[in-house]
Amino acid sequence: MLLTEKKTSSTKKRILLVDDENSILKLLEFILKKDYELVVKNNGFDALTWLDSGNIPDLIISDMEMPYFDGVEFVKSLKFSGYFREVPVIVLSGSETLENIRKKIPYEINGLMAKPFNPSILKDKIKVILN
Repeated sequence: MLLTEKKTSSTKKRILLVDDENSILKLLEFILKKDYELVVKNNGFDALTWLDSGNIPDLIISDMEMPYFDGVEFVKSLKFSGYFREVPVIVLSGSETLENIRKKIPYEINGLMAKPFNPSILKDKIKVILN
């Protein structure tokens, strides 16, 4: 029984969630935990440390404004990296217009959503990206 549970969880796609707002992380966990393996980090620095430890998620969902290492710098580090360049990224923002974010992040990202976001739309976007 234990092997089956382990195998089932390992077949789930892994999503790295990066946000400094606990309420957003809890919402993301609530809507995604059934279908995906989730790794939660509170800022870009902690996320990069986790990634640099040899972890490669199937998708990254990152906030735009965070302490220590904001979304722009985080995405820039991912896209300049040889290891993480191809990992799909969805950026969430609660304070800037989507147009301004596109100007700040001149790198290819796979999704951009304003907070508050519609959980169904986010789940649909994730399915499209991961399938």
